[in-house]
Amino acid sequence: MLCWQLEAWMLLPPPPEVPLGTNGPRAARFRRFLVLCLCATLGGLFAARVAVAAHDPAGPYRKLDVFTHVLSLIENNYVEGVDETRLIYGAIEGMVRTLDPHSTFMDPKAYAALKQETDGEYGGVGLEVAAKADELVVIAPIDDSPASRAGLLPGDKLLEVDGMPTRGWKEQEGARALMGPPGTSCTLKIARSSWREARTFTLVRDVVRVVSVEQKLYDGRYGYVKVKSFQDRTDVYLKKALDDLRAQAGGRMEGLVLDLRHNPGGLLEQAVKVADRFLFDGVIVTTKGRGGRHAEVERAHAKDTEPNYPVMLLVDGGTASASEIVAGALQDHGRAVVIGTPTFGKGSVQTVIELEDGSGVKLTIARYYTPSGRSIQEKGIVPDLLVRQRNAAMVDDDLPRERNLPNHFKGEDAAARVVPASTTSAPQLPRQPGDPADDQQLKTALDTLRTWAVFKATLQQQGPRAASAAP
Repeated sequence: MLCWQLEAWMLLPPPPEVPLGTNGPRAARFRRFLVLCLCATLGGLFAARVAVAAHDPAGPYRKLDVFTHVLSLIENNYVEGVDETRLIYGAIEGMVRTLDPHSTFMDPKAYAALKQETDGEYGGVGLEVAAKADELVVIAPIDDSPASRAGLLPGDKLLEVDGMPTRGWKEQEGARALMGPPGTSCTLKIARSSWREARTFTLVRDVVRVVSVEQKLYDGRYGYVKVKSFQDRTDVYLKKALDDLRAQAGGRMEGLVLDLRHNPGGLLEQAVKVADRFLFDGVIVTTKGRGGRHAEVERAHAKDTEPNYPVMLLVDGGTASASEIVAGALQDHGRAVVIGTPTFGKGSVQTVIELEDGSGVKLTIARYYTPSGRSIQEKGIVPDLLVRQRNAAMVDDDLPRERNLPNHFKGEDAAARVVPASTTSAPQLPRQPGDPADDQQLKTALDTLRTWAVFKATLQQQGPRAASAAP
């Protein structure tokens, strides 16, 4: 499950042309240059170690000597020949891995795949995965992909990819192994709670097209829009979907269900634009860097804002990151009634830095806060109406949350209520715009729209805080 939160690009100067495997003074100088470049790229990491450096006059540079020494030992003494590029990439990946679950290093292949994914099209099997307790768990197969056609389901465990055990892999490693040129095969070993033994699936990779927005009209007057992820131009597709629904309703759409369930996030810029479409003014999100410095505030504008019809916003444990920004903004402004279960709880922002060899670093640079100043890190967005699915196959409690990820940031409000994970059945959300007969959360949203006048009056009787949830 790859989430590209904030675009930022940085190119390093080209290094001197000395092969990694060469011995001698020039090779040593090159290795030192390479490592110093890594330090420049990940400056935030070393700046965070200022306190340690104060006790060590040599600072981090003494440890860089250790790094180059070990690299030289491996190159000259290891029992078999080594791939120097693989060694360097592995060292960088290990360094970044110590930071948090969302910072990562991507080799050129993985970085190219990330850029393709944000464009909404890539080669692969169409499977979104997340790491939980050293295992890769399927979040969702993408509609009309090789994975969905093979019958893979949310909650399945991905044990092996092409014979390689996935235990201990991060999401990025899983995504990298699943992607590849269309027409190539990929063999997966899958475990499911209802099976006695794991099963093997051989899939043929295809061009996976992620349609980020789907829509449907209910009762001839209530719109339903599902935003699956925040990719390039998601806001444009959302506007088209809303315009189409309005036309189908004869120009009189009386309410909207905005479905952000199982939306893993994406581009921060797109999340801001989606929230802006429903807000006339005010703060959408505030991001703060290290120590609360470098605060940036994104605000709403009146231009192209939707009419003030009631909005029901659906969320669940798969609602993460950029989608939590949208949910938090609309909830704090009282523009939407949030319905469902608590969200994932990822309250951090990443930037992506492109390196000169085509690789990239995704680095956590800030925390974000909702308009009221809330940090949702670990806690997630708590719905206004807590509605769990009655169909056990659709319950989302078994999905990993931010608080389940190793090395995650702690929330700023330790006393805040956190809903614990349970061991209920794996989730299986509708693959097409929801059917209220099988989807209790969608049914609640539509029923609330149908009885909106009564519901709003009830909220107002409950006091100012409850009434603020009524658009």
